[in-house]
Amino acid sequence: MSDGLLVSTRKGLFTIARAAPGDWRIAEAEFLGDNVSLAFCDRRSGYRHAALDHGHFGVKMHRSTAPGKWEEMSTPAYPPKPEGYEELDMWGRPLPWSTVRVWALEEGGTDRPGVLWCGTIPGGLFRSRNDGESWEMIRRLWDHPKRTKWMGGGADLPGLHSIVVDPRDSSSLTVAVSTGGLWHSPDDGTTWTQRGAGMRADHVPPELTHDPIAQDVHSLVQCPAAPHRMWVQHHNGIFVSSDEGCNFTEITGVEPSTFGFPVVVHPRDPDTAWFVPEIKDEKRIPVGGRLVVSRTRDGGRSFEVLTRGLPQAHAYDVVYRHALALDDEGERLAMGSTTGGLWVSENGGEEWTMVSHTLPPVYAVRFM
Repeated sequence: MSDGLLVSTRKGLFTIARAAPGDWRIAEAEFLGDNVSLAFCDRRSGYRHAALDHGHFGVKMHRSTAPGKWEEMSTPAYPPKPEGYEELDMWGRPLPWSTVRVWALEEGGTDRPGVLWCGTIPGGLFRSRNDGESWEMIRRLWDHPKRTKWMGGGADLPGLHSIVVDPRDSSSLTVAVSTGGLWHSPDDGTTWTQRGAGMRADHVPPELTHDPIAQDVHSLVQCPAAPHRMWVQHHNGIFVSSDEGCNFTEITGVEPSTFGFPVVVHPRDPDTAWFVPEIKDEKRIPVGGRLVVSRTRDGGRSFEVLTRGLPQAHAYDVVYRHALALDDEGERLAMGSTTGGLWVSENGGEEWTMVSHTLPPVYAVRFM
């Protein structure tokens, strides 16, 4: 089980360490004052990677081999826009061909040391073959004619936020875009096809409701031990697939809500998944001011509402798509919120311990 967490926030990167059972403490605060959009620890190499968004000065990537020893690395870069070519975003403004934010960072598979995948806003997918020293854009996805149909979701620009690498074959990967649905490549990014039949978007023109490219996937995960099973937290609800994302079934009637941003799946039990429900659309706060986690252990036929240790009155914590994490054993969970709350559970979500409620807004939480 992991005894450490990386917590990316609006004002720094925090390392959380387990001092004793149920006792998690802030061990380090790095990049204080800077906007850290995402960080993770590559367990193959031991490197920690952090993506910073400096606003006016842009995105910067850093890598660390030891606490406090960060070095600046190269940043994923978009190709030059062809001369005379104009591409507009959903608001009619020129769509930038530049890295606005890093929104996904993942290992490239146990058989491919040094390979990393990075997803960005406005919808780029990049690969590094040397632990982040350089990046190459996956042009076959960026140049796909349907890519220009992608739209912004929570952000004004499309964002590629989920990357799942098939544990059976690391050249097979599936990515999710908000808003642009699911895309699958069986050959290391050379060819791409759309997946996600069965998902439903109720906020688009009726003729697009079931169009895979119109789906606003908030988060996508794949069970490591049973890769056929994928779970999606969608803008429109919860969906589950039993055929590697080709087809999805919508799960309805989940209390207190099917809306939310994150989902995690148990590493060995494909029927067990966790969600953090919110009020849908323009509200986006916990239902009734109660922060809860919902869990299914039977593939979505039923759900439990987990509350012990979580604030149950006047709680307005929103948990973003990368701010719920599960360790490799499937027992320890952690989640951080927009109001600076951080909680850990050591028993699958049955009970939660508050680590802090005074952190900056939390963007992402990852076990090390």
